[in-house]
Amino acid sequence: MPLYTGMRTAFDQIGLLPRQLWTNRVLDEARETADPICLVRLFGIHPRIAVKYVQTAHPDKALPRIR
Repeated sequence: MPLYTGMRTAFDQIGLLPRQLWTNRVLDEARETADPICLVRLFGIHPRIAVKYVQTAHPDKALPRIR
């Protein structure tokens, strides 16, 4: 069985898409660190996206806007 087919079967069995798993991983890291720069370095995402993850994980904390 090719790796892709096996991975696809595993994701189908748990009812998740790979993108959902990745998103959950980034959000979990945002909850732990509350540091958008850490998310940028770790996941290679744009700073604005990193700030959105941190704001979602910590709605009680106001972060300055990145321009």
